[in-house]
Amino acid sequence: MDFTHTQYQVDSGVAKVTLHRPDKMNALTGTMRKELIEIFSEADRADTVRVVVVTGAGKAFCAGADLSSGGSTFDQSKKDGRKVTISEHRDGGGQISLAIFGCRKPVIAAINGHAVGVGITMTLPMDIRIVAENAKIGFVFTRRGVVPDACSSWFLPRIVGISKATELIYTGRVFRAAEEANSGLFNYVVPGNEVLPKAMTIAKEIAENTSAVSVALSKALLWHGLAEDDPQSVHLIDSRCFYWAGRQKDAYEGVQSFLEKRPPKFTMSASLDMPDFYPWWKEPKV
Repeated sequence: MDFTHTQYQVDSGVAKVTLHRPDKMNALTGTMRKELIEIFSEADRADTVRVVVVTGAGKAFCAGADLSSGGSTFDQSKKDGRKVTISEHRDGGGQISLAIFGCRKPVIAAINGHAVGVGITMTLPMDIRIVAENAKIGFVFTRRGVVPDACSSWFLPRIVGISKATELIYTGRVFRAAEEANSGLFNYVVPGNEVLPKAMTIAKEIAENTSAVSVALSKALLWHGLAEDDPQSVHLIDSRCFYWAGRQKDAYEGVQSFLEKRPPKFTMSASLDMPDFYPWWKEPKV
């Protein structure tokens, strides 16, 4: 697939994804949506990718949906020249979020500038968010007469808590990232020129020092543990994963490299070497 609204490059285990419509503040289009879904599918499959970093070209990260079509922008009843029913429609932002959520690799948002609407909600399924302190952020849906997109009604309360989520969504206010530095929405709030370097430093630390399978399993345990009823059910899943992992060659290498005081050389891959009970959350509940 040829990418026209995004850029994708992989170097030393780190995939850099750039939203690339700088003249339009990287506003989301249908083309960009399709490209992002394909990119995260590719990143998930490729063993050469250990971590994904997402950033924006120019001064903005993503200004939200492209509103150039006017008042009918959010009318989804007609698509590609045909009528679409309410039961057929699937939110485009949600499709991006699910592609990110389904990626076994850690995803880091390097929010280099303004992120509004889907521009911020698409970052919620990402694992780590680093933001420019002066970036304007806004969950502006209620001010546009619509509702939160991109599965954000699931992600946002889990990240910042329900009270903060209701404040951000109900008011739809636009704020500087530094104002919410302590809300849990961002891991790091830094000067604009430090956003991408900070993201790349974390990405390289993961890529160079960790087991791909351990990270993929850890990501699944953390995110899917949020849907478990109690610690006991998580304990059962942890136990299965730890038992399996402890018998694998990456665990032997992790311990041996520590004892020998040398960098580890992990060889297992997330595409080929996951346990047979993965994905366990799709197993029928008994």
